[in-house]
Amino acid sequence: MSGSAAAGRPGKRGMSVATAFAGMRSVTPVVFRAGCPDCRGRFELAASALRLAIGASSRTTFYSFTCPGCGAAVRKPAGERIVALLTGGGVRTLRLHSTL
Repeated sequence: MSGSAAAGRPGKRGMSVATAFAGMRSVTPVVFRAGCPDCRGRFELAASALRLAIGASSRTTFYSFTCPGCGAAVRKPAGERIVALLTGGGVRTLRLHSTL
C-alpha cells in the first residue's frame, strides 16, 4: 500500500500515527482502594501491587497484596464483581487449576 492510497482506494490518504493519536491525552493510572486487617490501614494500590488468583470456586478465588503500612501479606476473597474490576484494571491474574 502506498502513502497516497489507503486500502486500495486511489485518492484516499492514509492516516499517520501522529494524526491518529493527536487528540489523545495521558491516561490516569488505575488505583484500587484496599485495607489491611492487621494494622487497619487504608490506602490506594496500583494494579502492579495486586495479584488475582482465580480458582475453581468462590472459595479458591482471591486477591492478594503486601500492606504498605505494616508489610503484612494480605489475602482477601474475590467475588465476580471484584474479579471483573481487577482484571479490567490490569491486575496480573493467575488461574489455579484443580489437581484432581
